[in-house]
Amino acid sequence: MYYKGSVGLEFFRRAEGRPRVLGVFPATFNPPTRAHMAMACAALATVDEVLLVLPRGFPHKAWEGASFEQRVEMLLVATGGEPRFSVASSQGGLFAQIAAECREAYGDAVRLLFICGRDAAERIVGWDYGEPGAFRHMIDQFELLVAGRGGRYDPPADIRDRVCALEVNEDIGFISATEVRDRLRRGESWESLVPPEIVPLVRKIYG
Repeated sequence: MYYKGSVGLEFFRRAEGRPRVLGVFPATFNPPTRAHMAMACAALATVDEVLLVLPRGFPHKAWEGASFEQRVEMLLVATGGEPRFSVASSQGGLFAQIAAECREAYGDAVRLLFICGRDAAERIVGWDYGEPGAFRHMIDQFELLVAGRGGRYDPPADIRDRVCALEVNEDIGFISATEVRDRLRRGESWESLVPPEIVPLVRKIYG
């Protein structure tokens, strides 16, 4: 079922209930991988619901590969077995913009934990937002839940109180959407890198 939130979030599936703690997982999902799913599942030990968000525009990456509609389709299939997963798109691409959209949809009282890997956290925290201290101001609106990918994340001292570690029980450091696409281009085996439910879709979309 598709419906639009009051400002920017567009839900394609929404979990029942009103979470007190919401895990927000923005990514390009080009395609969704086993690493994405492992992180989302691990976050359920900390949050009431995980919202997987596909932004319509990316501040850090160019749009390429699968179409928006194809990515939504893959996400819906990959997350269909977990009732605490929601799938939506956002108009904004920055975490602060997505956080504002989440508060419009879930209420001001919800605690927001943005799920990401170490590599993404380093990129997001170190991004040039146009003014000194901008991210320190942004992160007052949410917290980070960071999975170790190729090493544990060591946040800057001024935001350490806003960062939590996400413990994932499997090694996901070698899994990425880029690796899936590269293996497809090279004609190598890629199926083990994506959720088994979407293997036929990935083959159809990228093959």
